[in-house]
Amino acid sequence: MQVVTFDEHAFHRDHPKGTVSFNYLLMCSEPGSLENFRYILGRQEADFHMPRHRHTFEQIRIPLVGDMNLGEQGILHEGEIGYFPEGQTYGPQDDPLGDAEPGERLQLVLQFGGASGLGMSAGRGRGPASQRPQSERRERRPVKFPRPRYNNVVIMNPQHFNWLPLPGAAGVERKYFGSFTERAFWIEMIKIDAGAEWISTFGCAQRLIVVLSGTAQIDGIEIGRLAGIRADAGDELLVSATKETVLYSVGLPPVRLPPIPSDQFDVIESDGAIQFEKPSQAA
Repeated sequence: MQVVTFDEHAFHRDHPKGTVSFNYLLMCSEPGSLENFRYILGRQEADFHMPRHRHTFEQIRIPLVGDMNLGEQGILHEGEIGYFPEGQTYGPQDDPLGDAEPGERLQLVLQFGGASGLGMSAGRGRGPASQRPQSERRERRPVKFPRPRYNNVVIMNPQHFNWLPLPGAAGVERKYFGSFTERAFWIEMIKIDAGAEWISTFGCAQRLIVVLSGTAQIDGIEIGRLAGIRADAGDELLVSATKETVLYSVGLPPVRLPPIPSDQFDVIESDGAIQFEKPSQAA
């Protein structure tokens, strides 16, 4: 188990475009692991523009402050949850700061290996591509991109879901947003009343949790807003709320591959786990 309190001074300008700073809340970077992930708090520092593109890995986003322009897929509004399936093309994005101050807009982004079994690189970003020495830029090579399992980005509005009492846990309620792909990862929120406790145990799934509001204790550690928690398969997590606390949780079972390898991939010339598309190439 890992519990990490939020450090407001831990932002780095690691995004390839250089206009977003990253704060790495939780990370797993085991060589060759299909379960690698990175949990990032992104802070927009300037006008943001991104062409249509897709990734080899899964993404789940929540804009905490401000909206996110998805381009052809519309707007991901503040507080909504966006699931960006591996291989799903989205954009072009055009997000000027407008009236917002640099650093005012915040977004939670979870990236992790999907059911395709391609995994992901969970190391830190390398800063704006335009500022990297030529020797650090990767050569283009054939890269496999999974064909998307869903036809679009999936947007969920938590306000339209009901809080339901969690059986056997007085003072604890849950909003369940769904389970996705054959990996069966799930997204939920847990609300714990002041003075109540929530116990979470899964024998076969890792849970990645971020505190959205409130204060609580885990093993004597005080946690507050934007604290990150990683509970591994088999770990018993006990959260004791000192104030009403809302947790945002993603459950990640292990990746299981089919006995007969899938052929549902496109092979694209790329310099990494992202493919940019020109408007004329849009499907």
